[in-house]
Formats: sequence, C-alpha cells, structure tokens
Amino acid sequence: MPVPKILVFAGSIRSGAFSIRTADAAVGELARQGADVTRVSLVDYPLPIMDEDLEREKGIPENALRLGRLIAASDGLLIASPEYNSSIPPLLKNTIDWVSRIRRENGRAFRPFAGKVAALCSSSDGAFAGVRGLYHLRSVLMACGVEVVTPQCSVGRASEAFDEDGGFREERLRQAMENVVRALVERAHMFSTAVER
Repeated sequence: MPVPKILVFAGSIRSGAFSIRTADAAVGELARQGADVTRVSLVDYPLPIMDEDLEREKGIPENALRLGRLIAASDGLLIASPEYNSSIPPLLKNTIDWVSRIRRENGRAFRPFAGKVAALCSSSDGAFAGVRGLYHLRSVLMACGVEVVTPQCSVGRASEAFDEDGGFREERLRQAMENVVRALVERAHMFSTAVER
C-alpha cells in the first residue's frame, strides 16, 4: 500500500505564531498515522504581491514554482492558518494566488493544485479559534481545483492550548486533529492509488 505524501505548512511566518504550533501538532499526528510528511515554512518562499503586469514582464516567480513543485509531488496538503479580520491572511492568499497562476513548466502542462486534497486547521487566542477564516480558505482552494476534506481542527485560546511538548492539552483538540488527519490520509491514499492505476 503506498504511503500518502503530505505537505504541511502554516499560513503565518510570525515567530511564535499559533498556526505554526498547530502545523507542528499536525505533523506529529500525521506521522502517527503513517503518512510521509514534508514540513515547510512560507518564510522560505517569499513572493511579491500578485500582479499580472509583473507576471507578464517577468513570469511566475521562482519561489512560486519551487513551492508548486512540492505541492505537485504531494498527495495532499495540510494548511494551518491564522485568521485576519475574519478571513485569510494576506501571506497565505498571495501564495495560493501565485501558485494557481502556474500553467506550464518546461513546455508541458503543469497545474500544481490539480487533483490534490487538503485538510484545514486554524488557531486564534480568541474564542472563535480562527474558524471564520477557514470558510474563505476552503472556497479559495476549491476554486483552485483542490478537494478539501470536511473535518477541520480549530484551536481557540491558543496561548493555553499547547503543552510543553507541543501537543494539545485538551482531549477534544487531540481528537479533532486525529479526525482531520485520518480524513486527509484516507482521501490522499485514494488519490495516490488512483494515480498509480
């Protein structure tokens, strides 16, 4: 049975960001469930603001292509996002927008998001747990051709949610993450098996 390859990243690069801690917790659960995990940070893929004039003049930025190759090589994505003004943080939206512009590489059709499956997590120090931003993130990813699994894990009062080992203090959150990861791994496995046929 092929092992699903899952790419994990947070929608923030701020030092100590709750979304980074949530992504790290997801990595642990993915490993427990037998996935082949690649963890990246968007700090390593800086991009200009999406601008079609810039794209016409200079093409797709190399960092968008680098990230696109990683996405294309994965069976699924797990994105842990903060919430900015009840929506998607600009860093994450800009990254998705640039990668979605990729159409060809080396003279061949290349659409990194096509046929991918994703799972979403959010985090916030407030009671809403960042969940409002996930509605928008889900919609954006679906518009890019990504299938988003239904379960999601939203971490509220995040400054108190993690133990000293980076796991969740509450069983409720541990169970939510386990359910999200299980849905992602199962669906990603179906996608990877279908591709192999």
